[in-house]
Amino acid sequence: MSSQHLAAVLPTPGCGKLEVVSRTTPSPGPHDVLIEVKAIAVNPIDLYQRGTADFYVSHSPAVIGSDIAGIVVSRGSAVGDNVPQEGKRVFAFCPTFYTEGLPDSGAFQKIAMVPSSNVGALPSKFSLTEGTLLPMAIGTTFGAWHTLELYRDTMFAPEDKQGMLVWGGASSIGSAAVQMAKLMGFTVYVTASDKHHEYIKTLGASKVFDYHSADVVEHIVQAAKDDSVAINHGYIAVRGVLEQCQAILKRARAPNTLAKLANCSPPRPGPYPTVEGVETRFMHPPEEPDNREKFFASIFNKWLPEKLESGEIVPSPKVTIVEGGLEGLNKALDMLTGASGEKFVVEV
Repeated sequence: MSSQHLAAVLPTPGCGKLEVVSRTTPSPGPHDVLIEVKAIAVNPIDLYQRGTADFYVSHSPAVIGSDIAGIVVSRGSAVGDNVPQEGKRVFAFCPTFYTEGLPDSGAFQKIAMVPSSNVGALPSKFSLTEGTLLPMAIGTTFGAWHTLELYRDTMFAPEDKQGMLVWGGASSIGSAAVQMAKLMGFTVYVTASDKHHEYIKTLGASKVFDYHSADVVEHIVQAAKDDSVAINHGYIAVRGVLEQCQAILKRARAPNTLAKLANCSPPRPGPYPTVEGVETRFMHPPEEPDNREKFFASIFNKWLPEKLESGEIVPSPKVTIVEGGLEGLNKALDMLTGASGEKFVVEV
């Protein structure tokens, strides 16, 4: 008899409400890892998938969600030694965005099947709830670096005077970008609400600006000028700020340089508006599946566990637990609207 587990499914694309049901537990394929999910974090993309009929969901029912942490139950026959063994604690990046809600691959369930390339060892100094802060944030930021043609071994010296704009530094992907840009040697200019400024500085921000200010664009451009820094790269971690970010890069880039801007929001319904001297792209990892698998394996199997163990990367922002387990996921998604500086997590 097949085993069963509980899942919070989306009955039809864009229907707006998850329902908890029992579904058949899959057996892992050769390159998959089966994980007993202990904690799930929600992201804005989950909210859009829940309520937008044509937003990367094509299965009925679907299981969405990306960020989990838990315990390895079993591994496929071809999974290598660089992936944790049965019984070990892991974080994992569920590929629901790429599978368009294929039920076995989503996060919102008690047992998830994840490609081994998307699984990493969680150091003992971090809780399972903290582990959920990592996969989407780190994977998305590396996707942005890929889009910006910045490679993992990129390293600038202070005298290079290279700046990175991160708009939305209090979000999970924004706070990851701040840490990772700092590791690359960028002078990191970040926007966030005033209440988050000191925390974001501890993550590596050079200067933080209140995005509520009517003069925020001018303040950032002037700060870069005062620092003799060129802002040739930008990372948009929130929606609705493309015009401001393009204006900053246009004015703060090095002379005769094409500035590059990675946007977390896809260009829907049409292309991004264009600005002279600034190229804007939707942030994403390699599109070809085999290349994407290698890309994620290099991050989650090796780079991220090492950086967590060394303390060069920390889970961020703070965790806020939402009660109710799988039943609490609808509430957690509803809480995303207007939130900043915290990540909503359910324990299951």
